[in-house]
Amino acid sequence: MKPEKRIPELDAARGICILGMVAVHLVYDLTELYPVLQWQYPPVFLLLKNWGGIAFFLISGIAVTLGRRHLRRGLVVFGCGLLVSTAMKLTGAMPIRFGVLHCLGLSMLLWEPFKRSNLRLLAASGILIVALGWIFSRTVATVSWLYPLGLTAATFQSADYFPLVPHFGYFLLGACLGKRLYAQRRSLFAKTDFTKPVWRFFCLCGRHSLCIYLIHQPLLILFIEAALA
Repeated sequence: MKPEKRIPELDAARGICILGMVAVHLVYDLTELYPVLQWQYPPVFLLLKNWGGIAFFLISGIAVTLGRRHLRRGLVVFGCGLLVSTAMKLTGAMPIRFGVLHCLGLSMLLWEPFKRSNLRLLAASGILIVALGWIFSRTVATVSWLYPLGLTAATFQSADYFPLVPHFGYFLLGACLGKRLYAQRRSLFAKTDFTKPVWRFFCLCGRHSLCIYLIHQPLLILFIEAALA
């Protein structure tokens, strides 16, 4: 989508989410990979960790109602998820079995049969999937291959894990909001509301959130290694 046709508040919200994720990973690295911070995680960390991903899927669901290339975009995002998983496997780190890129890319692909649904069906489907996620998270699977749906065996491990259930539910709820709030495909705010440097920075990060996700962890490791050298 061309910059002049983008919805700035969605870019800004996505930018805030991706920067929050970078901050969470930095704290995690300094606590788990490099024991610089020997503490219990503060409440703000747990808040960002637990709710940042949900907010990101809600925003992505809103955005999917505004674009026309969700299938191609979904394939690109899912492919990037496969590349990240492969890179983690080659480095010998804890594997990423179904991370945020896998889930988000597949959610974009699964949007195809839902895109003409009315608001009630979208809302009901989203709520049902979120509710199933709550049930699945408290269920131990007896097989190991159901983890993309949120059913994990006792031995399951993943450095980044965003199962379709419940996250596709949040994606559909976001799409419901998108159809409701952005039926005219235009911003709910005046353009002048996003001219301040801080908002322009958030919007820039939001427009390039995929690139930031792909490069942030290697850059964090390099930064920490250089600081501790």
